[in-house]
Amino acid sequence: MIAIKAYFDGANFVPITPINLRINQSAIITILDDIEIDENKPHKKYIGKLSDENFNEIQEILLETQKVDKNEW
Repeated sequence: MIAIKAYFDGANFVPITPINLRINQSAIITILDDIEIDENKPHKKYIGKLSDENFNEIQEILLETQKVDKNEW
């Protein structure tokens, strides 16, 4: 299985990069939603993926917030 990037020209899906396929080879096409950034919600520009390093750092920070001393409050 391979994944390719393509665009729809109104009649056909056109690959962005060259691909080597047989004629009539079956395919599954997934249509991705375009992400629209709402100007009234500036936080949406930060939507995306974290690197493994950043994710692990955030996980460690969150674990630190869960530590509670005995007899506190």
